[in-house]
Amino acid sequence: MLSLDEAQSQLLALATRLPSQSKPLSACSGHYLAEPVIAKRTQPAADLSAMDGYALSSFTQPGPWRVIGESAAGRPFGNEVGAGEAVRIFTGAHVPAGCDTVLIQEDAIRDGATLKLNGSELLKPAAHIRRAGGDFLEGSTLLETGIKLTPGAIAVAAMAGYGTLNVGGRPHVSILASGDELRAPGELCDDAHIPSSNTPMLVAMLSGLPCDVTDCGIVEDTMEALETAIQNCMQSDIIVTTGGASVGDHDLVEPVLRKLGAQIDFWKVAIRPGKPLIVGRIGKTIILGLPGNPSSAYVTATLFLLPLVRFLAGCTAPLPKVNNGTLNQAIAAGGKRTELFRALEENGVISIFSRQDSGMLTPLSMANALLINPVDAPARVAGEPAQFLRID
Repeated sequence: MLSLDEAQSQLLALATRLPSQSKPLSACSGHYLAEPVIAKRTQPAADLSAMDGYALSSFTQPGPWRVIGESAAGRPFGNEVGAGEAVRIFTGAHVPAGCDTVLIQEDAIRDGATLKLNGSELLKPAAHIRRAGGDFLEGSTLLETGIKLTPGAIAVAAMAGYGTLNVGGRPHVSILASGDELRAPGELCDDAHIPSSNTPMLVAMLSGLPCDVTDCGIVEDTMEALETAIQNCMQSDIIVTTGGASVGDHDLVEPVLRKLGAQIDFWKVAIRPGKPLIVGRIGKTIILGLPGNPSSAYVTATLFLLPLVRFLAGCTAPLPKVNNGTLNQAIAAGGKRTELFRALEENGVISIFSRQDSGMLTPLSMANALLINPVDAPARVAGEPAQFLRID
């Protein structure tokens, strides 16, 4: 049985990143950058005023000065400013030649063309001026390959001279829910049936990633039905099944995959919850067989499905970030599997829910973290360090 680290490494080794595509900036949010953004221009391209006021030379203080013109954003003053002269200036406007400081209008007294200081405090050179290149210089690397494009990253790309960016492709994910006990969400269920919660949960988990998701519905627990359903999804980059991944008489995912000629890379991972996880491949399509218990499906999706989608889409750091925190309660020693406890994290302090049954959804609905209890970890008490994953 593979360790968590081994299983994640083997899964990503199966995958090949999708070809990049060029998109306009307005369509890039949430995608992963396929090549670095190198500034095509300097920002600011010239010294700019940070305030409304008057541009002048600090060496001509304390004045007075004669106002000889105006500099506004997009309409710079075109001449050099001499001794005893000043130019009315607005935020974002070019600082004229001959000026090295801005007297803000609150500190100025103007009478017609005559300008004076409103007080005795002298201006310092470069006051209220945004220097040329203060943000970035032409040729600077602003964004690295593989980062997720946030609104701020898109803004800096635009300011750097880009109208389009090359981003990673969008993986197509098909989701099959296997089980005769399942009914569609919203349908009435008798005591022998339960609503299918895994598919809407997985769709929600994938909604923040650049991928396309198809809900392929509920599949009967028969070899024929599951085989047909998987064959119908073979154009997908990833096929996700939930349920049927264990070793019972009605757990059919593994035998169906073998019948279809799949390469089974591994089956079972040393984690709790989520031990019965199947990872395989048919052609270029990667198969993830997740457990049917909702919390197990959530944990394995966090650890395997989301990183796989991120990797295919061009992310260079696809695995979930491990954070350091402090325990709010005692925790038993770790066993032979890595345990992931649903928990609440607040300001780095982690509180574990008392109920950790993998079939229970109430703790998962309240959790914002998964506490990691490593294999053979010693027992710990409140106040000792612990690691956790943040979850949405």
